[in-house]
Amino acid sequence: MKVLYGIQGTGHGHISRAKELLPVLSKQVEVDVLISGYNCKLNLDSPVRYRKYGISMSYDSNGGVSVLETLRSLRPIRFLTDIQSIPIREYDLVVSDYEPVTAWAARAEKIPSVGLSHQAAFLSMSTPRPEKRSTVAEAILQHFAPTDHAIGFHFKAYDRFVEPPIIRSEILQLDPSQRDHITVYLPAYDPEVLTEVFQQFDHYEWHIFSPDCEQYKKHKNVLVHPVSNRRFLESFESCSGVVTSSGFEMCAESMYMGKKLLTVPIRNQYEQLCNAAAMSDLGVTVLDSIPGQSKAIGQWLESGQVLSLDKVADVGELIPKILSLADVEDSSSSNSAGKSECRVAV
Repeated sequence: MKVLYGIQGTGHGHISRAKELLPVLSKQVEVDVLISGYNCKLNLDSPVRYRKYGISMSYDSNGGVSVLETLRSLRPIRFLTDIQSIPIREYDLVVSDYEPVTAWAARAEKIPSVGLSHQAAFLSMSTPRPEKRSTVAEAILQHFAPTDHAIGFHFKAYDRFVEPPIIRSEILQLDPSQRDHITVYLPAYDPEVLTEVFQQFDHYEWHIFSPDCEQYKKHKNVLVHPVSNRRFLESFESCSGVVTSSGFEMCAESMYMGKKLLTVPIRNQYEQLCNAAAMSDLGVTVLDSIPGQSKAIGQWLESGQVLSLDKVADVGELIPKILSLADVEDSSSSNSAGKSECRVAV
C-alpha cells in the first residue's frame, strides 16, 4: 500500500502529530509526505517529497488573525496548480492532517481519504462551540480539507470518531516539577507587549518564547527566548503554570503535564474559540486578551485550577484504523467535488 500524508504546516500541532505517527506508519506501508503552508517554520524529521504554498493564516501583533493579510496571501490559481501537480493516482490512500492540497486532489480523483486532525473533530456538532457560532467558519471547517472519513482528536470523546490527544514522545519522557516561573507561548503577540504586562508580577519569572525574537533578551523578571524546542521543553518541564493561545496540542500537553493553564484564544480564529469553550467547560481559565487583564492574571496565579486529561491516544492502535479505510468502498463518486460528506471511522 502507498500512502500520501498531507500536513498543514501552519501551527506546530500538525507537525508534532506527524512526528509520532509517521515512524510507525512507515514501518507498515510506503509513505510520501506533503507539507503546505507558506509560513511553516517547523521541521519534520521524516523526508518530505512535496512542499506546496497552500493556505495559511496571517497574524497581527495583538493576538489576532489579520483577515486582510490572510486574504492577500491567497493564491487560488497556484492552489489549483498544486492540486493538479500531484501524481495522486500513485496512492492507495490519502491522509490529510487538515491539509487542503492533498484532500482536494484525492477528492478530484476519487482516491480514498481520511482526515486525521483536531479540526476533524468539528465535523461532529457534539464538540463544544462558543456561544456565538460563525456560519462562515463552520463552513470552512467542513470544506477546507474535505475527506471521505474522519478521525478527530479532542480533550474528550465528544463523538464516536473522536480520539483523545496524541502526546508527543518528548513530552511523555519529561519529569514534571514545579518551580517559580511561568512558561508563555503566545505567538500572535509581540513579545514587547507581553513583557510590559508580565513584568508587573515580579514574584514569578516569566519565560516567553516568541517566533518574533531572534536573540535572547531579559528585562527584570521577564526572559524572552527565540523559539527553541530544547529550551522550551526545559522551561515547560519545571514551570508552575503555562500561558498560551488556545491551540489544541499545547493545551492538551499542559493538562497532561499537570500544569496550571491560562489560555487566550487568537482573535478571529474560530477553532481556538471552540477550544476555549471546551476548556472553559473543563475549568481552565480563559481570557479574551493579555493587555488590560492584570487583575484576572493575578487571580489565576493565586488560585488557578490544575486539570488533567482522562486519556491520551495510543499511536499503535490508531495505525490499523487509518489503514483499514483504504479497503472501504469509496462512495464519494456520488458526491459533487465541493461536497464535504464524511463517513466516520469507528
